[in-house]
Amino acid sequence: MRSLSSRLQHHALDEPGRRAIAEGERRIDYSSLWAQACAFAQSLESSGVSRGDRVAVILSNCIEAVVACYGCWLAEAVVVPLNAQARPRDLEPWLRHCEARCVVHAHDHADAQAACTAIGPDLIRILVGGHATGHGALSWEQAIAQSATANAPEGNDHALAMILYTSGTTGAPKGVMLSHANLAANVDSIIGYLELNKDDSIVTVLPFYYSYGQSVLHTHLASGAYLVIEQNLVFPHLMVETLAREKVSGFSGVPSTFLLLLNRVPLADYDLSSLRYLTQAGGAMAPAVAQRLHEAIPQARLFIMYGQTEATARLAWLPPERFAEKQGSVGIPIPGVELEVRTEAGTVAAALEVGEVFARGPNVMLGYWRDEAKTREAVDADGWMHTGDLATMDAEGYVNIVGRIKDMVIRGGENIYPREIEEFLYRHPQVQDVQVVGVPDQKYGEELCAWIIAKPGTQPTEDDIRAFCKGQIAHYKVPRYIRFVTSFPMTVTGKIQKFKIRDEMKDLLGLEEQKTA
Repeated sequence: MRSLSSRLQHHALDEPGRRAIAEGERRIDYSSLWAQACAFAQSLESSGVSRGDRVAVILSNCIEAVVACYGCWLAEAVVVPLNAQARPRDLEPWLRHCEARCVVHAHDHADAQAACTAIGPDLIRILVGGHATGHGALSWEQAIAQSATANAPEGNDHALAMILYTSGTTGAPKGVMLSHANLAANVDSIIGYLELNKDDSIVTVLPFYYSYGQSVLHTHLASGAYLVIEQNLVFPHLMVETLAREKVSGFSGVPSTFLLLLNRVPLADYDLSSLRYLTQAGGAMAPAVAQRLHEAIPQARLFIMYGQTEATARLAWLPPERFAEKQGSVGIPIPGVELEVRTEAGTVAAALEVGEVFARGPNVMLGYWRDEAKTREAVDADGWMHTGDLATMDAEGYVNIVGRIKDMVIRGGENIYPREIEEFLYRHPQVQDVQVVGVPDQKYGEELCAWIIAKPGTQPTEDDIRAFCKGQIAHYKVPRYIRFVTSFPMTVTGKIQKFKIRDEMKDLLGLEEQKTA
């Protein structure tokens, strides 16, 4: 299996002037990208970074972040992408946890500076965008100044390549260990079903410290394609202008990304005819939203995808030609991956029976960094990973995610899956977005609570929502608590943090968890 760095080297030698990455007005071709990665690797080695050492990269999406990643691999170091928007209270524990030997960060990133100072003077620092000061510090210009050549290492494919910290939608983040083989397997499967080639191009807004962002980056570079980094998620019309101006063939996002475009940008006013494919992952997209997206950009093939950081991003995909027939499904296993839905008893579930998704394949993580206990809980001796997701599988092997085990609501002995209620409420003509959680209840154990974002210009009431539900869904599935909001708590990657919704409602309503003996 060819490593990602060897594929970058191939493109640099085969078509050296081929465009690789655009970032604003900046451009870099494959030859220059490779040359800078080689120079960066040489600087790491000269600074004392050895094989297996961890190099933390605290940068927003930029060309330097890509160079640093591939340079780490050429030096046989482990790259640890970290959220550049995090504060010292997060950065310092991450740096200590991964035992970082080197940190790459913007020279004016005060929070990164504070975290590095707390770690101590032995930490090697490479500063982007300014002069380096202090012991063990290099400027970016110094780090890539040397003319250096390298060949992609031919070592152990199963060596640790990257540590990704999970985004924290359900609790404390964990360091997911991914090997070079994990990354390559993920890339190969995605290139296959997206049919990517060197003529493709994509705009990405997904951060590189996020597994989905990493996946988009490496699949396109491995294909010899062109990647356009876009930072204007806050101003969605600028993002769409970039899509039209660059005439790219692809765009990737999480559900909230596409909702933002659909609700705030008149897509019909832009020439998006170059778009060949759209990919969606990072959480459930309601069928109604997926249908709107399909209608807004009909020529683009919409790939609904499912995965986890622990699976190097991807586990399943829905072939676009089955979209209408299989609405709500996340599809079939990606090539090389096995999926099973198992009951609580551990047996394989019957067709359409709810159970937990188990996954096995070459993309499943090595484990959690410095946490053998959690690793054993997540991956069994036979290599099967417990995803924590509840789903059904039909007779054709198509998977339909119904929720997280931790999100399932048990009301009076009835198992309720919030996603089912969310998909139903999306049909209400005045509902723009909705999230459903369980909250404590003295009588039934748990009750349903719905947070709803209304469509602009509408003012639905609780009675409207309940009237819509009456006679259409079982009475115990009708939310007892309905709250209208303007936004949901999210990670910076756009994932909904349901535990925060639950906690806020508990505080607001004065609810307490029922205690067991």
